[in-house]
Amino acid sequence: MTFDEYQKQAPSTLISHPDPLMDKTIMVLGISGEASEIAEKWKKIVAYREGKITPDDIEEMAKEIGDVLWYLSNFATMLGISMDDVAKTNAAKLASRKARGALKGSGDNR
Repeated sequence: MTFDEYQKQAPSTLISHPDPLMDKTIMVLGISGEASEIAEKWKKIVAYREGKITPDDIEEMAKEIGDVLWYLSNFATMLGISMDDVAKTNAAKLASRKARGALKGSGDNR
């Protein structure tokens, strides 16, 4: 499945809000919330289990990563952005940074 194929499927489980601004806001907050769940699970693995990752941890992380993907995909759709294009553009940006020795550092336009 490509990102664009997933993106076409994702809205089938979306419960839309009548206000388009609220719809987009819910997606952005969902991205943040689900990413925070990943961070919390990782914190517990590192802090309480010395970084030992179980198969159950991997399964739970995959679910949370999927949730982030769902919110990202729906948000991109709301903005008229192709997820395949996002992936291609990001890969090209990172390849350019690597070629220029600019993977480390800060700033979006390095």
